Amino acid sequence: MPCYACRSPRGRRVFCMPQRFYVTTPIYYVNDKPHIGHAYCTILADVAVRAHRLLGDETYFLTGTDEHGQKVQEAAAKRGIDPQAHCDELHAAFKSLWPQLLCAPDQFIRTTEPRHKAVVQRALARLYERGLVVPREFEGWYCVPDERFWTEKELAGGNCPTCGRQVVRLKEKNWFFLMGQFQQPLREAIQSGAIAIHPASRANEVLGFLDKPLQDLCISRPKSRLSWGIELPFDPDYVTYVWFDALLNYATAVGFLDADPPTDGAQWPEPRLAGDGNFDGWWPHVAHFLGKDILTTHAVYWPTMLMGLAQAFDRPIDAWLPRRFVATGWFLVDNTKMSKSLGNVVSPLGLAERMGPEVLRWFVLREMVVGLDANFSEEAVLRRNNVELANDLGNLVQRTVALVEKWFGGRVPPPSGSEPTTPAQKAVREVAELLLRPATAADVADPVWTGDRLAPATVTIRSFRLHRLAADGLALVGRLNELIQHDAPFRTVRDNPAAAAQTLYCALEGLRIAATLLQPILPASAPEILRRIGAGETLIALPDLRWGQLAPDSPVAGGAPLFAKYEPAVAPALATQVQPPASATPPVAESLAPPPEVLVKVEAVRPDVSIDQFGALDVRVGTVTLAEPVPKSSKLLRLLVDLGEAAPRQILSGIAESFGAGELVGQQVLVLANLAPRKMMGLQSHGMVLVSEDALGRRVLVQPARPVNPGAGVR
Repeated sequence: MPCYACRSPRGRRVFCMPQRFYVTTPIYYVNDKPHIGHAYCTILADVAVRAHRLLGDETYFLTGTDEHGQKVQEAAAKRGIDPQAHCDELHAAFKSLWPQLLCAPDQFIRTTEPRHKAVVQRALARLYERGLVVPREFEGWYCVPDERFWTEKELAGGNCPTCGRQVVRLKEKNWFFLMGQFQQPLREAIQSGAIAIHPASRANEVLGFLDKPLQDLCISRPKSRLSWGIELPFDPDYVTYVWFDALLNYATAVGFLDADPPTDGAQWPEPRLAGDGNFDGWWPHVAHFLGKDILTTHAVYWPTMLMGLAQAFDRPIDAWLPRRFVATGWFLVDNTKMSKSLGNVVSPLGLAERMGPEVLRWFVLREMVVGLDANFSEEAVLRRNNVELANDLGNLVQRTVALVEKWFGGRVPPPSGSEPTTPAQKAVREVAELLLRPATAADVADPVWTGDRLAPATVTIRSFRLHRLAADGLALVGRLNELIQHDAPFRTVRDNPAAAAQTLYCALEGLRIAATLLQPILPASAPEILRRIGAGETLIALPDLRWGQLAPDSPVAGGAPLFAKYEPAVAPALATQVQPPASATPPVAESLAPPPEVLVKVEAVRPDVSIDQFGALDVRVGTVTLAEPVPKSSKLLRLLVDLGEAAPRQILSGIAESFGAGELVGQQVLVLANLAPRKMMGLQSHGMVLVSEDALGRRVLVQPARPVNPGAGVR
């Protein structure tokens, strides 16, 4: 079995280190301004790059803009400007956004660049010379927005199966890439793991698509109806289909087919070689991050294109395979996909400008499980910021440093020994060392996309479960807050300063490790935390990070709160939304009307119960480790809840209309643990999560006032 990370034949040594990591986002289509979906994918890729650097990997990060095609031509025509001018404007909007969100791509590519046009034409010319591109008369149903032909059987209710819009009947001559002949090699590459798709459920979707005969791919459009594209080198009456053009950007950026280096000051990856020498050095380490809606296009069109090109250039057909795809979910608004026509497209800058880019980065990593959908709401943004960043992390740093400044002269106190002395200290060190330890055979065997226990950070990063990086870092922060609460150094310092010193050293050391692990998500605040706790601002790579490296007597430094808290009253202004078209019916001016009366439902008092009856109820505190929708149910979420038992409990809870799956992971809940098991939607539920309702009828979790150990009883 090849190595999961680098594809070298190294048996089950899945997490070999260090290595190279080449990550790409989709190149974003310039028919409109960027929204939070674009921001999520780019932030996720940026977090992945920074996390791999923590592992000691050599990294390269590509993003860019897709600037050809019919939608761009039509968008420019509506504005009455030249397509290139339209592309230049939208390109600037995308490129300027990423630094504002603390994303740092090494290269920003444009498909209108001369170097990319040259690569596309070289590729097409070679495929044509080798008979892999042929002309055909074709008639079919065409979706203008998706710029894609469909057969009659593929239509959904007579409309495009992808976007649901109307299609038009077209009959014309076009050029076709003989994609169908690569169907079986592609299937074998996915099944063998030569092409890895994450999460695994998405791989099953692609394999299901390949169960049907794979048609050849139309790769041209006649200039008579589309002139904005790259001209075919063998037929000047046609331009290249936008997907064939766009997908090649990932290879152009690292020197495929002797591509020239970028001319806009972007970094050219090491080694600084032209053409195949550079491409061959980076391509085996590529990971494509993309939305689930374009996975089939990427996982079918792109590998078969590269198989055809490898064959045309006399290479083995698997020589240039793209190695990994990471399919992300969508951010929804009120369980509905964002849409310009609905006016619910959220601008990431609206949030970042008001609360800072790290709040947005933290929110999207905490709210969305990689691969699943999640709801965007300003209420959830506020909760994540106020509870997790400002309170759990920010206040922990503030009060720990303040105690050291007050009682130990502003310097890291020396521990009384090398080993923890209290249960709370042992819990902190246990979590920290678990996150830092090297991967074992058991970790490799664990189904890393479904396993939700704490795992070594190396496993979390290399398996692309980046949401767990945030959750696991926060778990360590939770243990640190319990440490301060339980060991109470603010009380023990007067009578037992050595014990207080031991507690505070443990707190500072835990913060050092937590800040290092969270740096990919919080690239500005994490170094500041390290500076404040006396650890310096330089990160230690994970292979070298160990408990006990914080030097006693190092100076700590107080400062303003790291994260501000925001009141719910400002929530409506947090995200700037794209307004519906001017032709849409304006909404009723409800803001001028008095607020409706809120009716609070009061439950009737139930009959008295005896203390024995109450004692028969086994109510425990649990921590949610996994939350995901239940297929074909709009109300149920499938939860895995840690109750301090050997394995988490599976509980089905009817709270999907009140909570997004991503916002529940890491939260503590009360569970009726001895409720008789019940089967729902084909799944067994072993317990009940206790909830209440607010004035609007939304479910509200019943939670402990502060973190407690999973499995703690309620009495």
